[in-house]
Amino acid sequence: MTASQSGARPPGLEVGRRRVLHPGPLRWLRALAWMIPLFLIAMTANLFSATAAMAALDGGNGWVPLIFVAIACLAGLGAYAGAVRLAEDRWPEELDLRRAPVDLLAGLLVGALMFSAVMALLLLSGGYTIEGPRAADPLWAINMGLSSGVTEELVMRAVIFRLAMRAFGVWPALALSAGLFGIMHLANPNAGPVAVIAISVEAGLMLAGFYLMTGRLWMSFAVHAAWNITQGYVFGAAVSGTAGPGSLWISKPVDGAPAILTGGAFGPEASVPAMVIGILAAVATLILAHRRGNLRARPDDA
Repeated sequence: MTASQSGARPPGLEVGRRRVLHPGPLRWLRALAWMIPLFLIAMTANLFSATAAMAALDGGNGWVPLIFVAIACLAGLGAYAGAVRLAEDRWPEELDLRRAPVDLLAGLLVGALMFSAVMALLLLSGGYTIEGPRAADPLWAINMGLSSGVTEELVMRAVIFRLAMRAFGVWPALALSAGLFGIMHLANPNAGPVAVIAISVEAGLMLAGFYLMTGRLWMSFAVHAAWNITQGYVFGAAVSGTAGPGSLWISKPVDGAPAILTGGAFGPEASVPAMVIGILAAVATLILAHRRGNLRARPDDA
C-alpha cells in the first residue's frame, strides 16, 4: 500500500509527476517548456496587480486599487490552479486551502517580526534614525504588500523554483530562482550589484525556504507581504528602492553611515542586518524542510 492509499502524506515535495511531467526521457526539458505558459499566466497577474498597486502608491484612492489588486491575485491563483489541474493531472497541493488560514497568519507574524529585527539591528548599530509615530493611511502598503507577496511568489516559487526543481533538483533550483529574484530588482530605483546580491541571498533563499518547509505557498505569500508592509508602512523605510506616501514612523540612514551597513538609497533590504536575518531564516527553514523530506521531489510511485 502506498502512502497516498493509506491516507498519509507521501514523502517529498510535490513538484508534478503526471501528464506533461510524467516520468521518461527529457522530463527536464518538458518541465522547462511547461514553465513558459505558467510563467506568462503568473506574470500577467503580476503586471495587473502591480499596476493597480502603483496607483495607490501614487496617492490614488487606495480602496479602488485594492479591489483590482485582489481580483488580479485571485485570478492569477485560479488560472495557475486550473492550468496545473489540466496539464499535470492534480490539484496543486501548494495551494491547499485547508491549511491557508494558519499558514497566512503565521507568515504575517513571522514576516513582521523578521523585519522588525532588521530595524532593531540597524538602530542599535547607529546606522539609522527613526521619528514618530504619526497617523498614516495603510492602504497603499496593503496594496503593494498583497501584489508583491502573492504574484511575485507565484512567479518565483510556484513556477520557476518548482519546475526548476523538477528539472534539475533542489539546489540548482534554489540558486536559479534566488539569482533571478535578485536580478529582477535591478529595475527598481537605486538598485545596484549589492542590492541584487542581498535580495538573492536574504529573500530569494528565505522565501523558497518557507515554501519547502511547508510544501505550500501561503506562508511565503504572507512573509513576503508582511516584510514589505512592516518595512514601508510601519517603519517608513524605502522598500526595494521605493518610498511610500505615508508611514507610522519615518526611518532613514544616518548621514555618512556606510551603505553596506544601511542599504543606502535602496533601503534596508540591501543592508548587512537584513542579509543576516534573511540567511538565518533561510537556514532554519531549509533544515526543517530537510527533516520533513521536502528537499527532494516526491517519488513517481508515491
